Amino acid sequence: MTAKLIRNAYEAALTMTAVLLCWAAALALEGAAGLHTDVLVLAVALTLTLASTQRTADTRRRVASLVLLPATAGASIFLGRLIASHYAIGAAVFTAAMAVAIWIRRYGPAATKAGTLMTLPLVALLVVPGPALPPEAQSGLVTWGWSALIGAAACGCVWLVQGLGDRFGPWRAEAAAEPPRRPSRLHPRPSTRMALQMAAGIAVAFALGHLLFDGHWPWVVLTAYVAASGNRGRTDVLRKGVERLAGATVGTLLAAGVATAGISGRAAVALMFTVLTVALWLRPLNYAYWAAGMTCALSLLLGYFGQDAQHLLPTRLEGIAVGAALSVASAWWLLPVPRRRTTAAQIAVRPSDG
Repeated sequence: MTAKLIRNAYEAALTMTAVLLCWAAALALEGAAGLHTDVLVLAVALTLTLASTQRTADTRRRVASLVLLPATAGASIFLGRLIASHYAIGAAVFTAAMAVAIWIRRYGPAATKAGTLMTLPLVALLVVPGPALPPEAQSGLVTWGWSALIGAAACGCVWLVQGLGDRFGPWRAEAAAEPPRRPSRLHPRPSTRMALQMAAGIAVAFALGHLLFDGHWPWVVLTAYVAASGNRGRTDVLRKGVERLAGATVGTLLAAGVATAGISGRAAVALMFTVLTVALWLRPLNYAYWAAGMTCALSLLLGYFGQDAQHLLPTRLEGIAVGAALSVASAWWLLPVPRRRTTAAQIAVRPSDG
């Protein structure tokens, strides 16, 4: 266990170094181009989610990342604005994009990895406050061109830090062997089942999120996605839903303590990065640690943008509970995937989301 914790700490340090490097680049870009602080959040979200997918990537996968990530990051800006202006249409497009990214797994490991890359900016769209920001903070949000540039910068920062770590660090990344693909006898195929489950869970999450939580609908949708991603069967989805809710509860208590202490401004930003580092370190042990860290970090972020984060914490927990329940319901009752027939090649990489 001690050796695992040390290795986890090393990997977390690499990821956070890349995150801070991209954040610094975005900070310089913000000042030079007169952008909004939103660009900093996007840089952190993309780098954080990208790092785990690139740790053992070969040159071909990295070239694909450099094409796909900036393109989908730019497209996600249009999608975010579509959701803000035409909620139902934007929600339908978002749901379809997530479902397609899962459905294409049937075409092999390369398609699975491409689908994972396609979802990263969509997950970032839920993490970046966007329409959930206070009205005074919504002007001047990052445009599609700057968003694509941040996507490319995230790729560069991750590759640089991980490459230096492999060359000079104590450990090198070790790629796991691709498991043999086994034809499934399930009809519809597991990828189709998981795509339909994801679509159903996210679609209802959009509807209930808007109805019950108004501008805070991303909490419901994000949880519905996270709990259902990498679906290994009914028990797996239930476990992740419970872990996310438990972690979010602990994160809520931590955020309440921070709010009571009156930490704000630059101190809150420094604390947010510290919390993320610890959450990354402990995440391989149990997903609840990551959920707790992300809940606390997002509360600090919303407080930085002027929202009453402490007042919103109970609402966040309610949204997470609803999203978890929706993902569990779709996995259990809509074309469930038997665990014994779910191969590793059909499982997506779990994202670093909220």
